[in-house]
Amino acid sequence: MNNLKDLHIEKELLPLFDYSLNMFAKKKIAAILNRPLQSTEAIIERQNILKGFSANQRILKHYSYTVLYVNEVHFFLLNEKIEDLSQKKLKYRLFASKQEKIGYISKFNQLILFFHRLESKYFTRLNLENFPEVYRSNIKEILAFFSNFELGKHEYIVREKQLKDTHVIALTEKINELRSNGSVLSFWENFFEFEAYLSINTSILRNNFTFPILTKKKIQLTDFYHPLIENPVKNNFEALSNVIVLNGPNMSGKSTFLKAVGLCIYFGHLGIGIPATMGAIPFFNHFSIEINRRDDILNGYSHFMTEIVNLKTVVKHASSGKRCFAIFDELFSGTNLEDAFEICKTTINGLSKFENSLFLISTHIQELKSVSNEHISNYYIDCELIENKPTFTYKLKKGWSDIKVGRILFEKEGLNELLK
Repeated sequence: MNNLKDLHIEKELLPLFDYSLNMFAKKKIAAILNRPLQSTEAIIERQNILKGFSANQRILKHYSYTVLYVNEVHFFLLNEKIEDLSQKKLKYRLFASKQEKIGYISKFNQLILFFHRLESKYFTRLNLENFPEVYRSNIKEILAFFSNFELGKHEYIVREKQLKDTHVIALTEKINELRSNGSVLSFWENFFEFEAYLSINTSILRNNFTFPILTKKKIQLTDFYHPLIENPVKNNFEALSNVIVLNGPNMSGKSTFLKAVGLCIYFGHLGIGIPATMGAIPFFNHFSIEINRRDDILNGYSHFMTEIVNLKTVVKHASSGKRCFAIFDELFSGTNLEDAFEICKTTINGLSKFENSLFLISTHIQELKSVSNEHISNYYIDCELIENKPTFTYKLKKGWSDIKVGRILFEKEGLNELLK
């Protein structure tokens, strides 16, 4: 099971991609964001689906309807009791109450006008050749469902206020037929998935996200950034090593950098665009992102023990052949410095043996600078001292930072004098 809590998918990522018009499509978006795809083929397939939406942007740019309609038509088709009136035509014509007849006419008016707008204004105008073949069939199923209602004919009748008993009887028969063969449920599944993809693609276009290519090992991100930060600093990152040790002083932006890389990798595995001008990423099938460390109150674990358990889980997955992507923010800072150095050194060297995985580890432990082999690379977030004042650039550089901001800030606040 993936460890994705620190991505805050529902709270932070869903709003980024949610341009949906109803709660059903929103749930579909959330489901997509929670399930990384399990093969490169599936990733490329979804990328191509979303590219199909971009290619049809001229038609879909102003996609809209009255939101109340979708809720009421959805309930009417799926949940409301609709008798097959073809079995009792005469009884309905002669004995059905005026209220019952008005109810049916009102519901069918709403259904026909709603579906006619979707069919005529959007779905029949799509260029289906822009979509991959598998997804093209989903849109064709939506169109086939619309065709059951002869919407062009019935829309004219509704506009002229001429929907009669014969029309109502035929429509109830059709709906019961569609319910019995599963077409109604299948239609809504396809329809809300369509709207979820449309919403995600709207976000990709508005944020100028780009689709990454998939590599065997190399990771390369150009002008990437954290999409939830206003006026973010963009960085470039390129590595062949499978263990990246990130260092730098407090407040330099290490956690933000880790989150930005994590989002690029994770979005790439959802088959959606990433916040970068260019991306090349390896394929992974297990994710563990630990950025905001916390006590596990339910299990009674301290910060340190939570890290131990999480690391063990990742190592087990990597040992079983999984391609793991894992982030460890300030690994083992919850224990004493001597212990932290020894077990961090063992961890870094041990993880470097899993060449098909990628591990990002941030640390304040200066002694780890000496831990090195061909599978380990060191990076730091730059900080400059200007008139003995730390100035954060938030730019990534290769190597190791020796700046000790803590002592400077301690002195600047006058604590040395106050604590004498």
